[in-house]
Amino acid sequence: MFESDPPTITKPFRDIYTISRLNRETRSLLEGSFPLLWIEGEISNLARPASGHFYFSLKDENAQVRCAMFRNRNMNLGFTPENGMQVLVRAKVGLYEARGEFQMLIEHMEESGDGALQRAFEQLKHKLDNEGLFAAQHKKELPALPRQIGIITSPTGAAVHDVLTTLQRRFASLPVVIYPVPVQGKDAAEQIANMIKIADSRNECDVLLLCRGGGSLEDLWSFNEEVVARAIYQCQIPIITGIGHEIDFTIADFVADHRAPTPTGAAEVISPDKQEWLTRLSHLQHRLYSNIKNSFSRKQQQFAGLQKRLQHPGRRLMDMNQRLDELESRLGRACKVSIDRRLSQLEHTQERLLRHSPLHRIQVLQTRNQNNSRRLSTSMQHLLNQFQNRFKQATHGLDAVSPLATLDRGYSIISDEKRQIIRQASQTKKGAQIKARLAEGQLYCQVTEVIESNE
Repeated sequence: MFESDPPTITKPFRDIYTISRLNRETRSLLEGSFPLLWIEGEISNLARPASGHFYFSLKDENAQVRCAMFRNRNMNLGFTPENGMQVLVRAKVGLYEARGEFQMLIEHMEESGDGALQRAFEQLKHKLDNEGLFAAQHKKELPALPRQIGIITSPTGAAVHDVLTTLQRRFASLPVVIYPVPVQGKDAAEQIANMIKIADSRNECDVLLLCRGGGSLEDLWSFNEEVVARAIYQCQIPIITGIGHEIDFTIADFVADHRAPTPTGAAEVISPDKQEWLTRLSHLQHRLYSNIKNSFSRKQQQFAGLQKRLQHPGRRLMDMNQRLDELESRLGRACKVSIDRRLSQLEHTQERLLRHSPLHRIQVLQTRNQNNSRRLSTSMQHLLNQFQNRFKQATHGLDAVSPLATLDRGYSIISDEKRQIIRQASQTKKGAQIKARLAEGQLYCQVTEVIESNE
């Protein structure tokens, strides 16, 4: 180095990142730092491109995060996601490298809270509707005036108090049987179904009220269970439901024979109005009194008319005797006229019979019959002679071609052991047993030599 050369300056090493490298390493860091997470939030900005993937945001009151759920993950979803739906997802943290966007990759999604319950409600409703449990023809008619009412509800709830108060106000003399069951909780549905079966088997009420007070969808869920729906459907006693408020609908409401908007409404449906019945009874009493009075008046008028028309029996007998004499005289005259007419007809018929006597006709027919008999005998004899001549000619013809006639001329019929006719010498062999049929008798022979030529 010379003194005049400037000193050499060494620059520090710089590890410069590309954007792609930065995003890739950030993604690796994020995905390696977080396990699979359960996240609950509301869906917004949902997009469903033709690829079948889902892209959306999950948000709460203060923040939101981008999410992606690929087709191979969402194809088995049991529901269709919509904007505004509250969902619970299992996801892993990730980064979309192309845009450097932080996002969640969804592995699993399910409805959260009332959304899942509402979906289960719709699925069961559709299933039971297809089976015919909601059909109108299965609904039983409610009694106009029940002799006893059964209430299936919680004995400590507000619903039973409202029902009893309404029944007391409307028709206090109506007997009531309370079938106590829990209307909320884990085993409430099974206990409600069992109590319906018990009430049905005891058959001590004309109608059953299934009721409870208002609440959330989750609170009313016992009445959306399939076991309760089938117990209502199989019950032989009419069932009225009064569950929750007017806007609340349960599966039990659809299966029941009648649905009331509230427990109080159910009590009003089945209980007669005392004042209305008193008014009706008073009106019926007035109508009955009027009908009896009018009927008595009509009967009195009929009796007076019959008294005027009624004759003394003696007078009636005299009229009948006179009528009898008149009819007797008319009968005698009619009989005489009829007999004279019949006698005249008889004489006229006898004269006609004499003019048409069958004796001559019989003689003619007898002569004709004798002639026909002679002709028939002659014809039959002639025909018989013809048939005999034809038979003789046919017999001579058959004798001429009969094989028996051939045998009579000194010929024989040769057959082998299998009864096959031998027409050529080649059909047998030396030493064979043969049979010769003659005109009279048969010969069993043994072949000593076979000569096939006639020379």
